[in-house]
Amino acid sequence: MALSELDQRRIEKQVGEFVEARRPPSEIRPQLDIGYRLDRQAVELFEVRRSMRGHRIEEEFARLVYVKSRDVWKLYWTRADLRWHRYTPFPESTRLDLLLQEIDEDPNACFFG
Repeated sequence: MALSELDQRRIEKQVGEFVEARRPPSEIRPQLDIGYRLDRQAVELFEVRRSMRGHRIEEEFARLVYVKSRDVWKLYWTRADLRWHRYTPFPESTRLDLLLQEIDEDPNACFFG
């Protein structure tokens, strides 16, 4: 089930502020940046790089999925196998901001290495 417009705006504000705070300096953003996309009940955070040929490459590093029936957010990360795995140190929360804080602090070096 998709999120309401009000929920989408609230989520975009929170995640947008998180991404803006984590973005690299403006002079290197053409080569390296981070972004996000909101798709139905999920938010994907990704790193943007340029390939040697100049193509844009997006590599997802975190996924937050909202489960409306339980009113909970689940946190996933990508491992070396390039698949989504539950982030077991802090797998879910009713508060999106707490999961974004966990990603930002990255105590286990799963999101930013």
